[in-house]
Amino acid sequence: MIDLWTWGIFAIVVVVLLVFDLGILHKDDHEIGIAESLKLSAFYITAGLLFGGYVWWLKGPQAGLDYYTGFLVEKSLSMDNVFVISLIFTSLAIPRQYQHRVLFWGILGAIVMRALMIGVGAALVHQFSWILLIFGGFLLFTGVKMLFAKDEETDITQSGMFRFFKRHIRLADQLHGSRFVVRGEDEGLKPGRWFTPLFLALLMVEGADLVFAVDSIPAIFAITQDPFIVYTSNIFAILGLRALYFALAAMVHRFHYLKYALAVVLIFIGVKIGLVYMEIKIPSLVSLTVTFGLLLAGVLYSLHKTRGEAVATSK
Repeated sequence: MIDLWTWGIFAIVVVVLLVFDLGILHKDDHEIGIAESLKLSAFYITAGLLFGGYVWWLKGPQAGLDYYTGFLVEKSLSMDNVFVISLIFTSLAIPRQYQHRVLFWGILGAIVMRALMIGVGAALVHQFSWILLIFGGFLLFTGVKMLFAKDEETDITQSGMFRFFKRHIRLADQLHGSRFVVRGEDEGLKPGRWFTPLFLALLMVEGADLVFAVDSIPAIFAITQDPFIVYTSNIFAILGLRALYFALAAMVHRFHYLKYALAVVLIFIGVKIGLVYMEIKIPSLVSLTVTFGLLLAGVLYSLHKTRGEAVATSK
């Protein structure tokens, strides 16, 4: 059982990382290049791996392996999220120097939202253990769907989420620097509070994270039912995602075939749940090895097939 002190240590680490990120590294809005993105991402990945070592020391090898497996799966599932976020920023013409601000506040919302979803999921699993079979079936369905899904260009401005937000918020026609909200009387608009396209981008990013959490949370619960490991591996993975976004957004086309490896990982995890109910347990080390091997193969094959392609530029 994890006590409040351990949760407190985790909370302190996350707060220190966020304060360091926004308060020191990114006090001023500026365009983040690929090199800076990779360095910051390496910093966050290191922090996540070190925390996994702390979990290993605190709870033992089994918990440590579960943490690293969850961290790896969540990080990989985030790849599709990067693609959607890139579409959101492009569709709304959000300049690169303001994108970090949106992603920073988006991560704060994700921390709260995932805490609520994981809390509900943990309560359901504790009360109804058979719900894991539903999670497993959902992961099998999602994995098979990903394997056979056709690549299609997505127009974010035609999505139901975009139309819903545009109908229900008072939206200014243009950006007003890095502000999310402006007073109409100060900006030549009708009096009252107006939300900027930057705020709409934030709402869309939060909505995208909610959609992707529907996949990632069942996946991590299929690996472990320990709420502490589920939540911490999730949060450390998405903390680093924001940092890595600026590099991945320019290179996401180079990882086209990774989604097939990820689909097989989801199918593997779904099958693993079914085997547990047949009293066949796959060791955590085997799960981590299979997951890492599949994802590594997907990355290497993608890079091989797309070698020579130019790095994309974004706004």
